[in-house]
Amino acid sequence: DYLKLSRPNKPFHKNLCMCLKSVVHVSLFSELFEISHIRTIYHMFIAALLLFIISTLAVDYIDQGRLVLDFDLFYYAFGQLGTVIWAWTLMFAYTLLGPYYILSVWASLNHSRGWRTCVSALAALTLCAAQTSMLGIFPVYIVLHYQLPPASRFIIILEQIRFVMKSYSFIRETTPAVLKNTPQKGASLPYPSLSSYLYFLFCPTLIYREVYPRNPSIRWNYVGMNSLKILASLFYLYFILVRLCIPVFRNKSNQPFSTRTFILALFHASFPGMLMLMLGFYAFLHCWLNAFAEMLRFADRMFYRDWWNSTSFANYYRTWNIVVHDWLYYYGYRDFLWLTGHKLRSVATMSVFAVSALVHEYAFTLGFGFFYPVMFCTFAVVFNFAMNDKRKSPVWNIILWTCLFIGQGIHVCLYCVEWYAQIQCPRTGTSFWELVTPRSWTCSYQ
Repeated sequence: DYLKLSRPNKPFHKNLCMCLKSVVHVSLFSELFEISHIRTIYHMFIAALLLFIISTLAVDYIDQGRLVLDFDLFYYAFGQLGTVIWAWTLMFAYTLLGPYYILSVWASLNHSRGWRTCVSALAALTLCAAQTSMLGIFPVYIVLHYQLPPASRFIIILEQIRFVMKSYSFIRETTPAVLKNTPQKGASLPYPSLSSYLYFLFCPTLIYREVYPRNPSIRWNYVGMNSLKILASLFYLYFILVRLCIPVFRNKSNQPFSTRTFILALFHASFPGMLMLMLGFYAFLHCWLNAFAEMLRFADRMFYRDWWNSTSFANYYRTWNIVVHDWLYYYGYRDFLWLTGHKLRSVATMSVFAVSALVHEYAFTLGFGFFYPVMFCTFAVVFNFAMNDKRKSPVWNIILWTCLFIGQGIHVCLYCVEWYAQIQCPRTGTSFWELVTPRSWTCSYQ
């Protein structure tokens, strides 16, 4: 596996590139869509999108006597894009230049005998302060200060998380290489090129390597088709929200929150919630990552595996998102085992699971603008089942899909109810308990 390759020496660079051409994986959907039966299922989803469009236009024509082609929800959700662009530019500029040049200066001074400890301590402190300021505090400040709408918030927060993971991988891979390679007198210090790091910041992987498998050419028609599919997925999401979620939960907000209201809303939200999960998976993990991989000639397209065939949540989480799983495995699970002498494997698994849950909850809290630990509690419940990976019966696949439907229903239901509760019953104070207590628990909707 090319992920396990050590940093190559320049004399072997060409030969290594030739070897890496054999380390190529194609996205699973790309292979499955070659099968006519699977392609028919894909066509059914397109037909459902057309049905959403036709029904929306028909209802608008009946209600208002004309076709209404407005997308107010899009304009609202993606508002203040100018702020998002300049904030992202600053975050990207720091991620590209900050860690790279701080480590470069440290690497050039590290092998001087008298100052090694002081130089390393100063570099570590500088890097921590810079990372905390630019990739920790700054994005949160932008989101809260400018009161960005939901989609714009998620862009900033998800890019913050991506830049943190990318820069950490670069630091984690470069530091041991610098410590191991002592330059000879008169020889240049072996240090990654800025171009390789720049390529890494855009290519669809979170594990830094100087060399990746590359395709010989770019299929621009493939890039264009994936871009169109991403746009179509956004419209699909829009119609799901407009037709299946907003009308229902806007009406629910006028009713007192009760067990009956919750149960009815949960089962109503299961289907649109599952559609959102499938759309998010297809639009991002397949179309978006494949589009960037094609533009960068990145050959390894194994961004996911056949998670839909999983019979346990352990296998589901390993195969759902290979890009993030590899990062958590290499820098979370393996490093934890190394620190504990390859003991406490269950604790290592629990730690990685907890970190993933906290990051998800962090993204949802800042993205929606309120604290409601639905995602974290879901992770906690699923963890009880994730440790068992020995179930192979197809019955467990049915159970897993049932749990996914119910879980997505819970997410959509509770977040939508809380969203409208925040509107109906805005906060009146800024105390800690006021901020962390969901408004839907106490809102009287009067």
